[in-house]
Amino acid sequence: MRLEGKSAIVTGAGNGIGRAIAGLFAEEGARVLVAEIEEDAGKAVADEINRAGGTAVFQHTDITDETSVSAAVHAAVDAFGTVNILVNNAAAFVFGKIEDVTRDDWDRVFGVNVIGPANCVRAVLPVLRGNGGGAIVNLASVSAFIAQPSFIPYNSSKGAVLQLTRCLAMDLAVDNIRVNAVCPGAIKTRATDRHISSLGLDPEQAYEEFGQDALMKRMGNPREIAYGVLFLASDEASYVTGEYLVIDGGATID
Repeated sequence: MRLEGKSAIVTGAGNGIGRAIAGLFAEEGARVLVAEIEEDAGKAVADEINRAGGTAVFQHTDITDETSVSAAVHAAVDAFGTVNILVNNAAAFVFGKIEDVTRDDWDRVFGVNVIGPANCVRAVLPVLRGNGGGAIVNLASVSAFIAQPSFIPYNSSKGAVLQLTRCLAMDLAVDNIRVNAVCPGAIKTRATDRHISSLGLDPEQAYEEFGQDALMKRMGNPREIAYGVLFLASDEASYVTGEYLVIDGGATID
């Protein structure tokens, strides 16, 4: 198993991509702390992993709150003895044109998508340094480097995630801590369904339309993203840092 003996914190692990990452990590031998703000969803994922023979604990976590993040790291250390991997997956999906976006919207999207991961890295850093190294994987998006209509706050925040990834990789290489990002394209998740609903679109028609940008002519699924995260978190990527892996079916190839 590719993560045998490793312990991981996965934020936003109660749904979608985070849930797929937590499940796959457990299948690959990792002990997983499910860090999730939605208590019922987080508990359900931890229970599911444990029933399947894996090892997981749930910790209610608000990544915008430094005290909450610190408690999650302490909970992981208490449960597993250490932390080797951090996956910053939790995200806020805030869209709109510049004239539609409020200051509260900006505070929320950057608070969750940028400051939240920074909080998590800062809190887990002493543990990773104490281990002699580790791996951090941030979930960015193809929205980090392409322009999309009425996506200003979200795209801006994901662009910042890529810069956060690069700068962390540079600063933390001396500690043998690798920092990389995964950039998903159009993926079938609860967040996607909510966006489709907000646009008043038919879900099945929207899935087909959203998939047309990909060379593979379909949307991706969370498990396909989880495998990319698994690679970057594993020792197979021991010489990879400061990079981003695009998983979008070829949608942004040009």
